[in-house]
Amino acid sequence: MKKILTILIMTLTTTLFGQVEQKSDFFDFFPKGYVIFEQIKGDLNKDGVDDYVFIIKGTNKSKIITDQSRGKLDRNRRGIIVLFSKKNDKNSYELAAKNYNCFSSENEDGGVYFAPELSVKIMKGNLSILYGHGRYGSWEYTFRYQNAGFELIGYDNTNGGAVVSSQVSINFSTKKKQEKVNTNENAQGGDEVFKETWKNITINKLFKLQEIKDFDTLDMSIY
Repeated sequence: MKKILTILIMTLTTTLFGQVEQKSDFFDFFPKGYVIFEQIKGDLNKDGVDDYVFIIKGTNKSKIITDQSRGKLDRNRRGIIVLFSKKNDKNSYELAAKNYNCFSSENEDGGVYFAPELSVKIMKGNLSILYGHGRYGSWEYTFRYQNAGFELIGYDNTNGGAVVSSQVSINFSTKKKQEKVNTNENAQGGDEVFKETWKNITINKLFKLQEIKDFDTLDMSIY
């Protein structure tokens, strides 16, 4: 009877919450044909222990092309794996999120300018995915671990480099959007004068990191 009850509890737990994948080696979580592109560590679940974020990259040889002016370019896409460290077992890790192909290659064609540069950081317990585009500005996605996944709670966009022409900040938790437009046409950088407006946004469900197919196609202008 005790054995049957144990099985029922395990089945119910798996059904309700999903199977938690735990292993003792980082590389056991990596899909075949991928290598580490970048590694970041920091506390993402507020337990006082460093967790790990891996940016991974495919190794498909067919994605390596020869550009007329730039030579050989590796166009394999990149992905992300987030592992939680077990607080009472430093040699055990738990899969928190995975998305194997959500980032384009670092060697994409930027046209007349270089392609946006991807940067991933852990800031104040949140996961930040930032794209920097030099004089064209930057855009950042902020994820927080909640509801058994990393949910998009913020988006920030800046247009312009030395002189900022406009800024947009969206808080998906409070469902509010802030827009700032520089009204100083003669601004030299640092002396911009912004006109600020706020509005409420409508969103039925927060984006989860593991569900985003391609960051390049995320359209934040709809909010």
